[in-house]
Amino acid sequence: MDNVLQVINASAVKYSGIIPADRYHEPYMSARELKNEIASGVLFYGYLDGGKLLGVMGIQDMQDVALIRHAYVAPNKQRSGIGTSLLEHLRKLTNKPILIGTWADAGWAISFYRKHGFDTVTPQEKEKLLRKYWNIPERQVETSVVLADEQRFKENR
Repeated sequence: MDNVLQVINASAVKYSGIIPADRYHEPYMSARELKNEIASGVLFYGYLDGGKLLGVMGIQDMQDVALIRHAYVAPNKQRSGIGTSLLEHLRKLTNKPILIGTWADAGWAISFYRKHGFDTVTPQEKEKLLRKYWNIPERQVETSVVLADEQRFKENR
């Protein structure tokens, strides 16, 4: 678990000065928060190279959708295909539509998911989805976006 926290917290430093200051803290995720996420059903998968954990990404089954949660790659290994490998693996684990919530100002994350076939939902749908499937503070709802995979868009058209 320490290795997972190490990857998450080293990667999340990138949020400093990007996301609202009232939502950023160090460490970004504590051991207690990680345990709570696991207890709530987030299954974490890791990318190992030479026995070293270089990336983590979680998936959470939520009613009629699956949520991609807590996607992080070690800072010195970003843009090397690790995030893509993890995302592709998690997509194979479910037949449900996949939703991803991220910070509205995390342009790099939004671009990554768009590159992989996800697109942002309308602001009205975002509010509805975040309140239905996530357990996050209202301030985070205000400052986040939701991306959905092509399957969800097809179902809702």
